[in-house]
Amino acid sequence: MRLWGGRFEGTTDERVADFTRSIELDRALAIDDIAGSIAHVHGLGRAGLLADDEVAAIVAGLEGLRGEVRAGTIVWDPALEDVHMNLEAALRARIGALAGRLHTGRSRNDQVATDLRLWLRRTIDGLDGAILGMERALVGLAVRDGEAVMPGTTHIQPAQPVLLAHHLLAYVEMLERDRGRLADCRRRANVSPLGSGALAGAGYPLDREATAKELGFDGVTANSLDAVSDRDFVVEALAAIALCMVHLSRLAEEITWWSNPRFGFVRAADSFSTGSSMMPNKKNPDPAELVRGRAARVIGSLTGMLALLKGLPLAYQRDLQEDKPPLFEAAATLEASLGVMAGMISTLTVDRERMRAAAGEGYVTATAVADALVRRGVAFRAAHHVVGTLVAEAERSGVGLEALDDATIAAALAASDDGIAFTIMGDAALPGELRAAAGLDGALAGCDVVGGTAPRRVAAALAVARARLGV
Repeated sequence: MRLWGGRFEGTTDERVADFTRSIELDRALAIDDIAGSIAHVHGLGRAGLLADDEVAAIVAGLEGLRGEVRAGTIVWDPALEDVHMNLEAALRARIGALAGRLHTGRSRNDQVATDLRLWLRRTIDGLDGAILGMERALVGLAVRDGEAVMPGTTHIQPAQPVLLAHHLLAYVEMLERDRGRLADCRRRANVSPLGSGALAGAGYPLDREATAKELGFDGVTANSLDAVSDRDFVVEALAAIALCMVHLSRLAEEITWWSNPRFGFVRAADSFSTGSSMMPNKKNPDPAELVRGRAARVIGSLTGMLALLKGLPLAYQRDLQEDKPPLFEAAATLEASLGVMAGMISTLTVDRERMRAAAGEGYVTATAVADALVRRGVAFRAAHHVVGTLVAEAERSGVGLEALDDATIAAALAASDDGIAFTIMGDAALPGELRAAAGLDGALAGCDVVGGTAPRRVAAALAVARARLGV
């Protein structure tokens, strides 16, 4: 049964039917389609286009179909093209010709736009919960092993020491922004296109606001042309999903390196690792690698959706049928990636000694030594030069900054032509102060600002995160 075939003679070419069919994918919208149809029927009743008993009969039929969809017992007919025509045909089989009145004042154009917004709304709610789960996993690890000291890097080179908890909380911040972006998308998407018809608006006095309220929308779309052809919300969702996947991919990259024996910072649990079919020694962090790889696919989905829209005139074009594959796949990929990464993070074993040993390499406390000189009144550029000299001397001697003797420190100060006061150069306590700053604990304590890695600041940030997440 074709619901649009009155002016057509003959049958559709089988190749065209196969090419245009979307039921295999858009049946994911079935629950949303039924919800929209029930609200639409109520609207038809309010407009006097259906009698009360007709409204009751159609709604009862749709409720029955909803039960079948939830139970997985409904039979989808590929010959009926899409989810809308399948459900209408199934309703006709249940209640007879009365089902033909369901589509009054409605087009598949505003119908699918409504369905997709409903689907996205509940999907974002689910993703929000998954992101929270990932944040809890990160905070849980920070509570358990966050006091470990690790080398912070810039340019992939040793820079300054940081606490592991500080590093993990950086990802919590990223994920919170991801939640905010998805929430913003949900808010903008939460308006109802229903009643916009094919492009010009419904030809009946439908109360669009009442229908929108029944469906939980915040309002209605203001322009019928925009309503049926707008897919900004799909692009926005894909952008937020893609960025969240990029954040997960960055963490996944670090886990793959940290679990390499040359680093040895962490060990992945066997339950979140795989082996090699050839090399018996291998233990691979495959979940992290796949998250990294699937981030590329999601980025491709965003790019593809932008390309899909860029040449479309108003209003609806069949090209928009292709909005669902990238959106559905990207959302499913993010949800699965969040789940597997949360599990992987929760089961990591941290080697605190290996982390601390690595943090002691590369003279990562040099900035803290310079800061100690600045606190004594030395200009930062002069302090930078002096400490650079000390680093060079430590490298030649094969020792850490904290091992340099008083004479070496005094010589570096004396060699400076930047006007360092003699009283500071001759202060017997100064070398000890500089050596204390050159230790990992001293360097950490020195970064004592909001958002810094000083232990008390990290403890405060962790307490805030725990309270928010209930960890």
